[in-house]
Amino acid sequence: MERNKLKGHIAMLGANTMWGLMSPVAKMVFASGAVFPAVMIDFRIAGAALLFWIASLFLPREHMPIGDILRLVGAGMLGILLNQGAFIVGVSLTSPGEASLVTTTMPMWVMLLAWVILREPITARKAGGIVVGAAGAIILIVGSGSIGARGSQPAVGDLLVLCAQFSYALYLTLYRNFIRRYSLVTLMKWMFLSASAVGVPCSMKWIARTSWQSISACEWLGIIYVVICGTFLAYIGIMTGQKNLRPTVVGMYNYVQPVVATIGGVGLGLDKFTPVKAVAIVLIFSGVWLVTTSRARRA
Repeated sequence: MERNKLKGHIAMLGANTMWGLMSPVAKMVFASGAVFPAVMIDFRIAGAALLFWIASLFLPREHMPIGDILRLVGAGMLGILLNQGAFIVGVSLTSPGEASLVTTTMPMWVMLLAWVILREPITARKAGGIVVGAAGAIILIVGSGSIGARGSQPAVGDLLVLCAQFSYALYLTLYRNFIRRYSLVTLMKWMFLSASAVGVPCSMKWIARTSWQSISACEWLGIIYVVICGTFLAYIGIMTGQKNLRPTVVGMYNYVQPVVATIGGVGLGLDKFTPVKAVAIVLIFSGVWLVTTSRARRA
């Protein structure tokens, strides 16, 4: 059991590291204006769907009743399409810094939903860990000067980002036990296929307006990173973590992303490492440790 938990922690750390690095990569792709956010979402969900279906050809086939497939359609809407779509649109209406601050609410939503749906106890250690981790993330975001100018509709944008966090927290909680019935690839291929079937038709006008010949080789490499690392491999890590860890612990790893983004910025010469940021990083990982070691619901 402890080995499975270790595997879950490694998977979550890897997934959130790739997500943290995806932010500057995506900004680089969007800089020229050749790729619309809606088109990037299509690349993510359709590209990952293709990769998971190809991977399934090399694995034993699992029979899945139509009822379970329909449940996975709901999972795809909550955990992929609504989460990614609401976040991307929300960021376009508010500032990236404000969006980053709103994302710190996700572990709190997970804790509350796990208490209501899964009867996971809200202990003082767990609540304290979330508060400590959130404080560290906020210090890191504000200390990096990433709040920036407000967007065109900050209130609407912040609300959409909040909806994205809530939808993902609801997915982690509702499907925590269901996903243990099938293999990771089987689950992901149906979730991403359903998300693609709904998402791609809704963004046809942006696909038609895209000047494909204007996308540079560097931007294509960024898109490839987002699809393979930021989506395909990251969701393998997320699903592995979800199978082996409690929802609240999975949600806490959301705080790793600003740490990775800060370290990546320092490595690229875009940011400076300060004692305040060091304290923030210690707070984040202390919060993760507190939640990880908190009491779980008895079997």
